[in-house]
This record gives sequence, structure tokens and C-alpha cells, in this order.
Amino acid sequence: MRSLVLLVAVCPIAAVAECPPAPDHTAELVQLFDAARSAPNETMGRAHGAAMWEIWTDAPDEPAQALLDTGLAAIRVGDFVSAFSALNRLVEYCPDYSEGWNQRAFAHYLSGDYARALPDLETAVDLNPVHVGALAGLALTLIKLGRDDEAQGWLKAALELNPWLAERHLLKDAPGSDL
Repeated sequence: MRSLVLLVAVCPIAAVAECPPAPDHTAELVQLFDAARSAPNETMGRAHGAAMWEIWTDAPDEPAQALLDTGLAAIRVGDFVSAFSALNRLVEYCPDYSEGWNQRAFAHYLSGDYARALPDLETAVDLNPVHVGALAGLALTLIKLGRDDEAQGWLKAALELNPWLAERHLLKDAPGSDL
């Protein structure tokens, strides 16, 4: 019995459990995309965007949620060592959960490692093609890598789902554009 306890303590979660599929929030997201597109002002549009984040951060189970929450808390205080520790374990445990990849990419982005953020964002979008945060993150990362023209397609895709994103000013030929 002592060996089993020790094994559980030192092995990643994935070795002792299988991550269930992420909850299916498709219907809720469709409603939020529609609501964001028809929002009469930025305040309402941003409220719908915040509701989207609540959905994307709904992890598949309690262990996954604990890892995500730990990673998010570490990112908030700039503790990237702890963030990567938790988020690496999350993507190993739940490789089909897009938010794990997206948040690990965000940690790479914030730490200035854009080249490492890019494949995580691509994985997040492959897993969830309507993840507005990952789409916008791809655009921002490509801009940081000097690939502005390529970034425009990803930014347009994100803005088609939620036109109220803060990144909308980065769209070329948009009023107030920075590019």
C-alpha cells in the first residue's frame, strides 16, 4: 500500500487517471457569439466576452480544474515556473482540453517566448476553432514574431466571433488601427 501511495504522489495525474472530455458548451457559446455580435455597445460586448471565458475555463474534472486554477493564479502574479509546472501537467493529463494549451501559450507569451507560445496556440485552435482567446492570441503572437500579414487572418477570425475584443485596433485598415 505504501508503494501505491508513493507512486501516486510522484507520478503525474495522467498516470493514475484518464481525463474525461471537456464539457460541451457549444449551444451556450453560439448564443454568446450571437449576443456579442449584436451587442449595442462595448460594455455589453465585453460582458459576453467575459461569459465566454467562464465557459473556456470550465475544465473537464476536478483535478484538471485544480491544475488550471493553479496555473492561472501563478500567471496572475508572474510566477511562470509554477504556471508552467501546473499547465504542463494539465496538457499532459488533458491533451484534448484547449484551454490548457491556451493558458500555457499565454504564459509563454507573457514571459516573452513567442516561438514556444505559437505551437500551443495552434493546438488550442485545432482543438477548439472558435476559441476567441486562442485566435486573438495567435494574432498577437504572430505580430510579436513579425508576421503581421499572417496575424490579420487570425484576428479577423476572432473578431467575426466577438467584434468587441480589445485587439480589434490591431486590424489593418480599421479606424484607430496600430498597424
